[in-house]
Amino acid sequence: MARGYPAGCRPSEERNTMQNNTYNGSNPVRVAMDAMGGDHGPVETVKGAILAAKATNAEIILVGDQEQIEQELNNHDISDIKINVVPSEGKIGDDEHPLQAMRTKPKSSVLVATKLVKSGDADVIVSMGSTGGSMASAVLTLGLFEGLERPCLGGPFLGLAPNTVLVDIGSNIDCRPGLLLNFASLGSTWARTYMGIEDPRVALLSVGSESAKGNKQVQESYQVFEDSNMNFVGNVEGMDFFTQKAEVIICDGFVGNILIKFTEGLGAAFAAYSKKRLASLLDENSLGKFAAELVQLTNRTRTNGGPLFGVNGPVILGHGSSKSDEILAAISTSVRYVELGMVDIMRADLASMNAKSESGASR
Repeated sequence: MARGYPAGCRPSEERNTMQNNTYNGSNPVRVAMDAMGGDHGPVETVKGAILAAKATNAEIILVGDQEQIEQELNNHDISDIKINVVPSEGKIGDDEHPLQAMRTKPKSSVLVATKLVKSGDADVIVSMGSTGGSMASAVLTLGLFEGLERPCLGGPFLGLAPNTVLVDIGSNIDCRPGLLLNFASLGSTWARTYMGIEDPRVALLSVGSESAKGNKQVQESYQVFEDSNMNFVGNVEGMDFFTQKAEVIICDGFVGNILIKFTEGLGAAFAAYSKKRLASLLDENSLGKFAAELVQLTNRTRTNGGPLFGVNGPVILGHGSSKSDEILAAISTSVRYVELGMVDIMRADLASMNAKSESGASR
């Protein structure tokens, strides 16, 4: 293990072989971990990174306060795993304006980690920190796909529906129909390539299945989606997440974020209620396992870490409350995301869809 890099805070020069942020596949995936991000960094981020290094053979680059990180590393067995430390100064908090924080904290952990991806010294960044700060760092450092106005967050969000992708889960409060269509393209590519679903069905989340149902945004989007070459199956309602009517469900980030946090809170509340009601029927060990299973079915522990779709580099973001197991899951997601070349595939698919839309509109 190496602790601290030479001038420029960069890993060994012989590993800097990536061109245009494309993973070459011949070395372990290099994960730049924002060690200071989240509610429990660096304690849980370091622990989760160590678990991931052992489980995935990835090279973990912990970015953050070097002294704090090394104190945590000393509490673990890190022999025979690839872990390096890149020092940074400060972090961007949830209560800070992302752009202002980037100007006043140019050496913050998330910004330094993102720049490692830009320079080709890391293959992907993973952060449990401020979503706004992480997104701003990614967009301004890595840039967006050509023709895309904004990035979006997506991925499976519910253990009870592991093959259902929700986009957007919190990055865009207001969206025009064309932007939602772009999000659908990105989500479809994820479902097809990452999840192995051959021809994913796309639906809009609404208050009814009929085309006339929903607010103005949903109604206008319905027509745009229907005119596209998507495998569009219409509107779905909240209950349809459990019926597999569609593999890719599209909504704006306002609705998506409320939905994802509601299901997580409901799972935790139901688990607590069940433990109380079943205490006389099950022993403590069985009761604990049952409660844990309920929570897992309503959150993203196994798939924690939503990709930031639409930026020119792999970025995986997770919940600020994430503990080590969830960080392990997020890093595991990031490794496969890189190995599959998801960024290049998504960029090509989006460009192809937009080209076909422009061609059709000109006729």
